[in-house]
Amino acid sequence: MSTTTTRNGQVSRGTGSESTKNGPVHEIRMGRIKGTVWLNETELGVRYNTTFARLYRVEDQWRETQSFGRDDLPLVSKVADLIHTWIFANAQSGQPGETPF
Repeated sequence: MSTTTTRNGQVSRGTGSESTKNGPVHEIRMGRIKGTVWLNETELGVRYNTTFARLYRVEDQWRETQSFGRDDLPLVSKVADLIHTWIFANAQSGQPGETPF
């Protein structure tokens, strides 16, 4: 899995093989908010689904929740926008069977 960190602290992860079924094909993290992209092959072609999580720590163990507070929402929005851009860029890359929606 490759990892890229930008100047603003955003972490972007993707596998070398974007067609992996078992794991996520892309992940974007900004602060405590993580967005994950999953690949689903259907009869109509490739589709992408996403999940979002907030990371938090209990003692020395990291955990995730799908519950977001008011102050988390701006980062959820930014991560969602970046994932949306990634999905459209990859769906339009000309790979066989992919549709841009």
